[in-house]
Amino acid sequence: MVAVGSATASRPARPGTSRRALKSRIAAGGAWLCMALALLPLVHMFVLVVGNGLAALRPEVLTTVTQGTGGGLLNAILGTFWLTGLASAIAVPLGILGGIYCGETSRGRLVALVRAIANVQAGVPSIIVGYVLYVLLVLELGWGFSALAGALALAIIMLPYVIRSTDLAVGQVPDELREASLALGASHPRTVSGVVMRAALPGIATGVLLALGIAVGETAPLIYTAGWSQYIPSGALLHSSVGYLTYAVWTFISEPFKAANELAYAAALLLMVLVLALNVLARLVIRRR
Repeated sequence: MVAVGSATASRPARPGTSRRALKSRIAAGGAWLCMALALLPLVHMFVLVVGNGLAALRPEVLTTVTQGTGGGLLNAILGTFWLTGLASAIAVPLGILGGIYCGETSRGRLVALVRAIANVQAGVPSIIVGYVLYVLLVLELGWGFSALAGALALAIIMLPYVIRSTDLAVGQVPDELREASLALGASHPRTVSGVVMRAALPGIATGVLLALGIAVGETAPLIYTAGWSQYIPSGALLHSSVGYLTYAVWTFISEPFKAANELAYAAALLLMVLVLALNVLARLVIRRR
């Protein structure tokens, strides 16, 4: 037995095995190199925004409104929360209801149509959404630049993500839970609301948070619908422009004034922190699930 084991241990490796190992190492090294090249612009942007944003983020930036190309970002911060809050109030209930319908029905022409529309809608450029709503709402219906028009644009962008995440989360709930609830005498609506929704809630919440993160970073549709305002949002839904952080980044970074550039970096840092917080919260929901 010892002789056999020694012969086996001293047997040389096959040439094909060594070549495969070499190819595997080369492929792994190429993958790491590609990842490093892809991360370099991201790291550069992160360092640039954080370095300049921290230097520009003074207390008065958070407590005063924009004045020309200077001042603060209080109007943009409150406007961002106002627009995303309205958009969430529109998109989240509709998206969850549509996702539950698709996940519970599973088959049928209407389900296939809803899924197809959601998939196509997720790929439509946001500027197209903004321009269409600009023509229909701002011009034709006479709403003007307003919070409701901007919220509808963000809601349209958020809706497919909420629908698909809810659809997938509901579809992953085991059928045994539904059958057990129905066997105990619960109705189908009660089963969906009390059993299926409870089990699918982490997945639904994750989709909602990711959709919010996407909406917070949008600029193009809001330029056509919400406009821009240097005043704190009045709460009016129509005929009242609203400020938002992405506009400050897009506009002030190209101004030839130091105060405007500082506002742009401060707004970019606030957006980065907000989107990062939403993504971390989504990750925590997934981990808890």
